[in-house]
Amino acid sequence: MHISSLLRTYLFVLAFKFLVNIVNGQPLVPALFIFGDSVVDAGNNNYLKTIVKANFSPYGRDFPKHIPTGRFCNGKLASDFTAENLGFTSYPPAYLSKKARGKNLLIGANFASGSSGYCDTTAKLYDAISLSKQVAYYKEYQKKLVVIAGKVNATSIINGSIHLVSAGSSDFVQNYYINPLLYKAYTPDEFSNILIKSYIKFISELYGLGARKIGVTTVPPIGCLPASITIFGKDNNNCVKKMNNVAISFNMKLNSTSINLQKKLSGLNLVILDIYQPFLDLVTQPADNGFFEARKACCGTGLLETSILCNAKSPGTCTNASEYVFWDGFHPTEAANKILSDDLLASGISLIS
Repeated sequence: MHISSLLRTYLFVLAFKFLVNIVNGQPLVPALFIFGDSVVDAGNNNYLKTIVKANFSPYGRDFPKHIPTGRFCNGKLASDFTAENLGFTSYPPAYLSKKARGKNLLIGANFASGSSGYCDTTAKLYDAISLSKQVAYYKEYQKKLVVIAGKVNATSIINGSIHLVSAGSSDFVQNYYINPLLYKAYTPDEFSNILIKSYIKFISELYGLGARKIGVTTVPPIGCLPASITIFGKDNNNCVKKMNNVAISFNMKLNSTSINLQKKLSGLNLVILDIYQPFLDLVTQPADNGFFEARKACCGTGLLETSILCNAKSPGTCTNASEYVFWDGFHPTEAANKILSDDLLASGISLIS
């Protein structure tokens, strides 16, 4: 990351912390709603019949109380840090968990599910919660909110809160590139168009349910994931360029589509949060960002393991995850998430107005 970018992010973080203080510790928005995949799943997959889980050691070893929560990380997710940056003292509960009850729902909810994506068939492959189902749960949540807060207050909470969306990576890495029914039938560009259509439908549904502040993360450099390099890298340790190019192309479509949606849907504040470049900076310039290793992940051999393959008996797991960009073959460490969350905060400042 360039010095000017670091300085800008630092100033924004300071500004937000100052704002949190002057409003007597109250969060900057009424609530935070989270949708998407494993990058932001706070434990919903714990309650599904899926092999894509992270509710066992060594996941969560650096989380408060050192317990696995279902987060695909050694500690906090970028969305957890985002909640903290916004002034929340606790995190939106995973919607399927027992914590998602009563007054706990007043700060929002997390509907994300590991291995979900814009394409519903991606979630179906792994028995995850599709975005369509996440929207259905959101409708259910709103009915509960009305009971707790009353209709007027519930509407105010929904309209004034941030809706954070993180999806797309699983559609490519865990579906398109390994599914001959897709890669033989569609070019990456054609598949991207399918995802964009689903994205339009999803955002329109959120808007129809009252969401007015929506932040959507771009697809990261998927060709730099340890698992991607291991599987598709042709025996070298470099990022898979063709996969990164597909991510760049998709992100361009995501941005242009979002501009059109914002013009079409009155009162919508739809912000694209660039995660691609900050993530690429961590991978290509690890030492500049305080990391020692960016090719291998901390868990196991660091080349492929994730979910059930990353477990307490995985040989070779590192002792200090803060030196690594990646925790497992697909997901960042808490240390990387902290840096990424600050970038998200800077690029999403307009969502706070």
